[in-house]
Amino acid sequence: MTIMEKDPQKKKILTNLQSEDSLMVIETIKELRETGNSSYIPVLIELLHSTDNPEIRQKIIRLLAELKYSDAIPRIVEAIQDKKYASELKELVSVCWENGLDFSQYLSLFVDLVIESEFMVAFEAFTVIENMVGKIDDSYKNEQVEKIKAAKENATTEKMSLLEDLERIIPEIPEQKEQQF
Repeated sequence: MTIMEKDPQKKKILTNLQSEDSLMVIETIKELRETGNSSYIPVLIELLHSTDNPEIRQKIIRLLAELKYSDAIPRIVEAIQDKKYASELKELVSVCWENGLDFSQYLSLFVDLVIESEFMVAFEAFTVIENMVGKIDDSYKNEQVEKIKAAKENATTEKMSLLEDLERIIPEIPEQKEQQF
């Protein structure tokens, strides 16, 4: 039995998210926006994957796009890397730049997505990189630029401009300044 299954409140939330009643699901998603924590992200992503209800899908994407807790980052990255969620990949990648969290330690993942994914996913991954700020080692940045240069040899015309822009953008990713209080 997991910790979530032992906690009555969490069990209720999980039950409500899995309800056949779409209004109950939507209300629970709204509740999670106010009170939730990142431990529900895998459940929400699974629901995003399994539901056909456009309103539920939209509410989940909105919630993920407005996250402000850095402990959500690895959970979102895990879903992006999971082939099971390939049909949600564009949305999962787009929430990474929309929520403004620091995904800079996953620069390589987003570079790979630009290189290997269809154009709309590649464009979203490009936007994540374009909005990155954070402490990224120069040698790591250089590795990514070399990967991009190699990928340009086989790139479609459509992706070529993204790759060329990344060559210029990655070395210039600004370091995030320490916040002063």
